Amino acid sequence: MNELVKSDASPSVGGLDRFLRQRLLDQLGRLRGTAVVEDALGVETRGEADGTPPVRLRIHDTAFYRAIATNGSVGAGEAYMDGAWSCDDLVGLVRLLARNRDLLDGMETGLARLGGWVMKALHATRRNTRVGSRRNIAAHYDLGNEFFRLFLSDDLMYSSALWAGPDDTLEAASTRKLDRICRKLDLKPGDRVIEIGTGWGGFALHAAANYGCHVTTTTISREQRALAAQRVADAGLQSQVTLLLEDYRDLEGTYDKLVSIEMVEAIGAQYLETYFGKLGALLAPDGLGLVQAITIEDHRYVQALESVDFIKRHVFPGCFIPSIEAMLSAKSGASDLALVHLEDFGLSYARTLDAWRTRFMAQLSGVRAQGFDERFIRMWEFYLAYCEGGFRERTIGVSHLLFAKPGHRPSECGTLLA
Repeated sequence: MNELVKSDASPSVGGLDRFLRQRLLDQLGRLRGTAVVEDALGVETRGEADGTPPVRLRIHDTAFYRAIATNGSVGAGEAYMDGAWSCDDLVGLVRLLARNRDLLDGMETGLARLGGWVMKALHATRRNTRVGSRRNIAAHYDLGNEFFRLFLSDDLMYSSALWAGPDDTLEAASTRKLDRICRKLDLKPGDRVIEIGTGWGGFALHAAANYGCHVTTTTISREQRALAAQRVADAGLQSQVTLLLEDYRDLEGTYDKLVSIEMVEAIGAQYLETYFGKLGALLAPDGLGLVQAITIEDHRYVQALESVDFIKRHVFPGCFIPSIEAMLSAKSGASDLALVHLEDFGLSYARTLDAWRTRFMAQLSGVRAQGFDERFIRMWEFYLAYCEGGFRERTIGVSHLLFAKPGHRPSECGTLLA
C-alpha cells in the first residue's frame, strides 16, 4: 500500500532533501508492515500490511533525511535527539525495522557507509584498556547516582528483572531475579562470593542479607562504589561485604562462587578470553559461577562487531554484545569451566525497559532539575525504546549462564530452579 496525501501548503524544501526523502520512501516501500511518514510535503504511507498497527513518523525538520543519508540508523537516532522527528510508537518503529533487518542494513550504504567508517574509527579509540575502561564506564554510570534513582527499582538494579504474572511489579521482579541467581549458585552461609561489576551493590546486599555469605565485589565507577558503600553501611553489612575499586583483570584470590551481572558487555570483544580466563582463575576447584549477559544472535555477532550502532555511539562507549557461541568459545579457550545451565529471559528485559522508560518519562522534571537538557532526554527515551524493541523482536536476548569447575558435583546444586 503506497498512498500520498498532498499538503495544501507549498513548503520550501530543497532539492537535496526532496531527493533523499524520495529515496527513503522508496526503501520503505519494501517494508513488511506499514509506516506513515508526515512532513511538510504531505503524508505518505509505505509498506505492505502484515497485521501489525501502522507506525506514524512526523518529520519536523527535513534535516532528518540528510542525517539518515550520512549516518544511517545512527543518524536517525541523532535526528531524534535533535527533535527533527517524532513517532507515535518508538518501540513499534524499532520492532518494524527489526522485522525488516535486510532493509535496515540496506540503508547503511553510500554516504551512510562512509559515516559508519568514521564512527568505527571513533569507536576504536574507546578500547577497554585499564584506562579506557574507567573512561568508558564513567561516561555512562557517573551521570550521577540521583539520576539513576529516578527510574530504577528500589534496589537500584540496572539489569534485567525476572517478571512473572501481569500484576507483577518492577521491585518484585528484580528481587525474583536476584533470588534466582542465588539459588542457581546454591548460596549458603560461609560461601565466599566474588562479584565482578558491583553496580550500586544490589546483589551484594541481597546475597549477604538473605543467604549469609560473604561477598567481595568490584567496580571501576567511583560514583557507584560511593553509594554502594553507603548502602552497605546503612544495612550494617560491612562485615559481610567487601567493596573494591579494581579492574576485574587485577582481581586475585579463590572463591566458592562467582557472579557477574551484565558486565561482560563492557569489557570489549578483544578481552572476552581474558574475562573468562579470570573467571576460571578466581573460582575454587569445585566452584560455580553465573554470568548474566545480554546476547545477540550467533549469526549476527560478527556483523555487529564490525558496525557501530546508536548504543555504542551515544550510550555505552566501548561496549559490545556477545553471542552465546562467542562466550562459549572464549570460555573453552581460556578456562576449564563447563556450562551446566542456560536460561534465556529476553522478554523480561523488554518489560524491564518498558518500566524504566515509563518511570523516566514520568520524572522529566527531576531529570531537568539535575541539569540535563532536552537533547539528553530524547537520547534516553530513544535508547530505552530502541533496546525494548530489540528484546521484543528477539534480535537481542538476555541469559543466565551457569558455569562449573571440574570439581563441582551436580548433586550439590539441588536448589537450581527451586
